[in-house]
Amino acid sequence: MRLEELDLPIPEELIAQEPVEPRDSCRLLRLTTGGGREHRVFSDLAGILRPGDTLVFNDSKVLPARVEAHRATGGKVELLFLRPLATNNSAAERWEVLARPSHRLKPGETITLGDGEAVRLVEHQGEGRWWVESSDSVPLLTLMDKHGRLPLPPYIKKYPADPSKYQTVYAAAIGSAAAPTAGLHFTPGLLERLRDMGVAEAFVTLHVGLDTFQPIREANVEDHRIHREAFSVTPEVLSMLREARSAGRRVIAVGTTATRVLETLGVLGALGPAGGEPEPGSEAIAQVTVCPDGALAGSTQIYITPGYRFRAVDSLLTNFHLPHSTVLALTMAFAGVERVREAYAEAVAMRYRFFSFGDAMLAEGRDANV
Repeated sequence: MRLEELDLPIPEELIAQEPVEPRDSCRLLRLTTGGGREHRVFSDLAGILRPGDTLVFNDSKVLPARVEAHRATGGKVELLFLRPLATNNSAAERWEVLARPSHRLKPGETITLGDGEAVRLVEHQGEGRWWVESSDSVPLLTLMDKHGRLPLPPYIKKYPADPSKYQTVYAAAIGSAAAPTAGLHFTPGLLERLRDMGVAEAFVTLHVGLDTFQPIREANVEDHRIHREAFSVTPEVLSMLREARSAGRRVIAVGTTATRVLETLGVLGALGPAGGEPEPGSEAIAQVTVCPDGALAGSTQIYITPGYRFRAVDSLLTNFHLPHSTVLALTMAFAGVERVREAYAEAVAMRYRFFSFGDAMLAEGRDANV
C-alpha cells in the first residue's frame, strides 16, 4: 500500500473539539454488508444489531500520563508515561516514557515533578523514549494521579472541564496513554438496551501506547514499524468468543484496539473450540503467557494493512481516523481502500465530525448468518 492512499483531506473545522451530549447522539455512518451507505445516529445500534451478536470492547482506562517536570537547570520537560517495565534487577519502579524536549537529557539525570518528587532517567531508547525509575518510595501511578493530566491528542486544543469525557463509561483497567475512542459513544442506557435485546458484551484489555502518536512516514505503508502493546483476555471471554464463532454468530469489534486483540487471538489459534495451534510466524506478532486460571496475557505488535485476512472480526465499529495513521490502514484493510475513501469523502461533504470526539462508522463485513 502506498502512503498517499492514506492521505484523506479533512477540513480543520470538522475536527471535533468536544463530544456531543448525550454521547450516543453522535452520527453513525453505516457501511452495509451489501456495499451501501446509511446515515444514522449512534443510538440506532439498538435497531441495527441482532440478538446473538457479540460486541467486544477494550476496557483499558486512560492514565493521567502527561506530567510536567523540570531539570536541575530549570528547563521544562514533559513526560508522557507509556507503560510499566519489568524490574528484575532493580527495586525501583521503572516505566517507559516519551520525553519532550529530549535531545539534551542524559542518563542518570534526575527530573523533578511538582512537589519535589523525582524520577531518574535510566536509558535512552531513541525517538524521544526513555526508561525512567522512581527515586522516591511513592508509586509512579500515585504521582501521575497527583500531577498528571490526560494525554489528549494534539488536535484537541482545549483540555475538557470534565476529563471523564475522554474515558469510556466501562473503563476499568488503567494503563493506556490514549483512549480507545470508538467506545466513547456508548452510554449506560444504550448498553442496557443492547443487553435487553440479547446482544452479548465481552471485555478485553489492550493498553494503548506510543503508536497512537506516531504517523506512518514510510512510502510503503507495510514498512512502518509498530511497537508492542500489552493485552490480556480472561478465560470467560475466551470461552464466550469461541462459542460465538463456533455457533456462527457475529463478533463486532468496538474499535481498532479491540480488533487488534481479536486478530492476535486468531493468529494464535486461540479462538477454536478448544484453542488451537498458532500460525507460523505468530511469535513475531505476540508474546503470550497462559496464566494458571486460563487467561492469556502478553503483548502484541500485530500490524494490519490492506491485504490482511481477518480471522476473528465480522464487523468493525470505529471512529473517523487521522490520515497516515495505522488505525486508518486497519480500517481500510477491513472495509476496503476505495470504500473507505468514498465514505470519508461523503462524510466530509455531509459535515461529519472527525477524530477522537467525532462521529462513528460501522463497517459491516462478513455476515455470519448468511
